[in-house]
Amino acid sequence: MRPPHSWRSTFRYALEGIRYTLRTQINMRMHAAISLCVIAAGIVFHISRMEWLFIITACALVMMAELLNTAVEAVVDLVSPDAHPLAKAAKDTAAGAVLLAAVFAVIIGLIVFYQPLLALLRHWLYTI
Repeated sequence: MRPPHSWRSTFRYALEGIRYTLRTQINMRMHAAISLCVIAAGIVFHISRMEWLFIITACALVMMAELLNTAVEAVVDLVSPDAHPLAKAAKDTAAGAVLLAAVFAVIIGLIVFYQPLLALLRHWLYTI
């Protein structure tokens, strides 16, 4: 058990968890890179304030799900190092949460960027 700690150390522990996940989970690095690309696209296409809210929420949900998935996997590996059907169910369910969040994020991205990308494609086609 950790000793009592300050608010500052609470944030430090949280940042350590994010760093651990970025360092050890390729999917988290992928989610972070895609989020940066989507944010860059939002800047380029001048999306609206409401669209920003959806994009940022979707990106955050995916990364939060990946953090929770990493935590579930770590705890399951700690308490059940051998294969067990319940351990598999816990890991698969946590991974399913990440998949669901990622699919949601893709749908949000398609809705937000469909018109700007279509306009860009039309512009390119007409200039050829």
